[in-house]
Amino acid sequence: MEAFAFSDPVEFLERAGSLLEGDAARHNLILALAGVLRDRPEVYPEFGLWVVEDGGRPEAAALMTPPFNLVLADAADDAALPPLTVAVRESGLPVPGVVGNLPTVDRFNEAWAPLAGVVPRLHMAEGVFALERVAATPAADGAARPAVPADRALVLDWLDAFWVEALPESPQRERVERMVDHRLDPEVIDAGFWVWEVGGTAASLVGYGGPTPDGIRIGPVYTPPERRGRGYGTSLVAAVSSWLLAHGRRRCYLYTDLANPTSNAIYRRIGYRQVAEAAEYGYEPAGRGAAG
Repeated sequence: MEAFAFSDPVEFLERAGSLLEGDAARHNLILALAGVLRDRPEVYPEFGLWVVEDGGRPEAAALMTPPFNLVLADAADDAALPPLTVAVRESGLPVPGVVGNLPTVDRFNEAWAPLAGVVPRLHMAEGVFALERVAATPAADGAARPAVPADRALVLDWLDAFWVEALPESPQRERVERMVDHRLDPEVIDAGFWVWEVGGTAASLVGYGGPTPDGIRIGPVYTPPERRGRGYGTSLVAAVSSWLLAHGRRRCYLYTDLANPTSNAIYRRIGYRQVAEAAEYGYEPAGRGAAG
């Protein structure tokens, strides 16, 4: 097997295409990121792209947009992962962590940890969900509407609260602002935010973006604590998913925290089905504390 590094996202997608599109639902994250690199190169000026081939057939692939984690495709053959780790290591790019589906992500860590001198620490066990048809769900009071530029301050405040609550590390504020401004741009058709309004007051927020050849990813999903338990988030996710399917998307995708059974049950009621279990790991130097 031979590992290849690419500087052109188009070539990466061509070489890895049969592996990634063979199960687009499981690979929605890496497909979406590669699409951003191809279509909007200004978003991630630095990146790494790798494919391991055997006789011209892709067996493993990975993508990274520093300072974010390495993103893995499912390996068709675990034997492709050691050469992949070597290629990533030889790139010189700092790798703070990794995200990928099981079992590939764990097999990758087995090869990466001794090579890089790190210890993987599980940050989050995630469910990868896909939806093709929205199930009938009771609607909460209120109605959904697209977010507009006048909602910018609200969206930023709620995203700050979301990341503090849901994720181990929050993205840089400048990057979040650029993302929000892009999604609120009326000219942008493949990303956005919606809010659920009750009596003229916003009660829940849902974003979407990361288009793939056949679908698009839902997220983040946030309802302020004082508004929870009333079905606003459920109704909004159902409404946005229906709207996306009605406007040309074959599937909607989302990632969940498997430690939160409530949200997972809600998404299943809407019609999402789990297609994979993923995991996000951070890396620590091997000499740092044995416990934990």
